Amino acid sequence: MSPMLIGIFGYVFVQLLIVIVLARRSRNETDYLLAGRRLGTGFATFTIFATWFGAETFIGSAGAVYADGLGGSTADPFGYAVCLFLMGFFFAVPLWRRKLTTLADLFRRRFSIGVERFAVLLIVPTSIMWAAAQIRAMGHVISASSEFDVELAIAVAAGVVVLYTVYGGMLANAVTDVVQGVIVILGLVILLFVVVYAAGGLEQAFSGIDPQRLQLFGGPDKSWLQVAEQWAIPIFGSVLAQELVAVILASHSPQVARRASLMGGGIYLAVGLIPVFIGLVGLGLITGLAEPEQLMPLIAQKYLAVIPYIIFMGALISAILSTVSSALLAAASLLSHNLFVPLSPGMSSLAKVRLARVCVVVGGVIAFTLARHAEGVYELVEQASAFGSAGVFTAAVFGLFTTLGRNRAAYGALIAGVVTWIVSHYILDYSLAYLTSLAAALGAYLLLAVTEKRAPILAAE
Repeated sequence: MSPMLIGIFGYVFVQLLIVIVLARRSRNETDYLLAGRRLGTGFATFTIFATWFGAETFIGSAGAVYADGLGGSTADPFGYAVCLFLMGFFFAVPLWRRKLTTLADLFRRRFSIGVERFAVLLIVPTSIMWAAAQIRAMGHVISASSEFDVELAIAVAAGVVVLYTVYGGMLANAVTDVVQGVIVILGLVILLFVVVYAAGGLEQAFSGIDPQRLQLFGGPDKSWLQVAEQWAIPIFGSVLAQELVAVILASHSPQVARRASLMGGGIYLAVGLIPVFIGLVGLGLITGLAEPEQLMPLIAQKYLAVIPYIIFMGALISAILSTVSSALLAAASLLSHNLFVPLSPGMSSLAKVRLARVCVVVGGVIAFTLARHAEGVYELVEQASAFGSAGVFTAAVFGLFTTLGRNRAAYGALIAGVVTWIVSHYILDYSLAYLTSLAAALGAYLLLAVTEKRAPILAAE
């Protein structure tokens, strides 16, 4: 085993020890899922940054820019940064004040238990696909740093991240995310300086970039609707993602929730520009890559000495562990809290935590299966943001900010959104599948809302 791989596994082992120690503080469901609602600004900010700054930003965006130029990186970091800013400006305070445990609780209180459960069935797959993207990315990291083939490396990655998440929980995530966030920034800054030096300096690096590769809003072959589609998926598809909502709900106050989202978005955008820059410059440093997603690890391996390389790989592993842990925890919280716990009203606090951990394992197995068969990290992330999110976003916005619409309107939006997206994306291969699903969800909600009887809204607990 190479010194680099030993360093990577050593880093992961230390992270696991920290998580196992902190896991003892998760005595009940609120502790495990929301860190007891005690996160301050610093912890919440770095948790948002580390959760969002995952494989798709570290590996996926660099690979997408390497292959397709700046237009290939619409989602990361630009679209997701806008998503975080929207959460801070508009959603964080109203969500926090509802005292929810998961996003699905909003659907129960505002609409009905049936709508809550149907929403869970739409939200959970997005978190599982997000986790699958991270597992696949971690497999690429291990493969690029060893003699393991990608299939075996993905299996190893899946085992590590499931173990990490099972013992973790929101509190463990928050504490390790501070350390991991610092390491991510340090690792990327080191690589940035090395890449600039290898390219002959900053001016030489920029001059070597083809101007055609700098078109952020698409090239001449893309219409404004196609560009809008690219931006809509990360923004509207993720602004109410359970992973982000969980940190908002775990914050100590609504002011902390708002500040953390805005500050986390700012750090995310600034640091996320580094992989984008490396993707642009990387074409002149490493040519003919069969797997563009391996660009960052290969550049680090080529230009960094052993110690800086281990720091860089530790940063990459940090980003992946933080994101996949949050994704699996999000799926587990929805399944356990909103589907299974209500079936056993007398369940003890310890049993609820154990159930959530079982759900983490099940979600990890499914994510591993998806990771093995996906075409790429970026593809998985885009599908995670798009699947079912049009209806969830529509019903949640109306439910959070208005009194318009009841059960039928919510069901209509959820069904219209997911069915339209599945048909448009998988069957018709329509380039505007997500915008179409948004329009369908909005139309269905409004149409059914105006036809429903004006009955009072009852909070179903």
